[in-house]
Amino acid sequence: MQPDHNDCRGVASILARVGDKWSVFVIMMLGGGPKRFNELKRLVGGISQRMLTLTLRGLERDGLVTRTVFPTIPPRVDYELTDLGRGLSSPVKALGEWAMAHQDQIEDARMRFDLRGDRQ
Repeated sequence: MQPDHNDCRGVASILARVGDKWSVFVIMMLGGGPKRFNELKRLVGGISQRMLTLTLRGLERDGLVTRTVFPTIPPRVDYELTDLGRGLSSPVKALGEWAMAHQDQIEDARMRFDLRGDRQ
């Protein structure tokens, strides 16, 4: 069976969203329940306010996250995984945990490769 290239492009765009480093971190953090913007910003170290905003908007557009505004003063905004996002939470969490557990090995492999100097 030959792959449908339109399907490949569609899947590639989904993988680009869910495989993006910031999306992985945000999905992992939201796996524990709803969070406010500033709470997410604290939990996802190193992310700028703009990048967190863009990441949350992209995840919301893809149906993975909901944004709920509460009519308080000042307004309170919560972000939460949708059912679709919760279905993605386990594989993303596993990917993130694997990356954290193997980052030293990956860094060692990169250094060995870079020292070889035989890139073509």
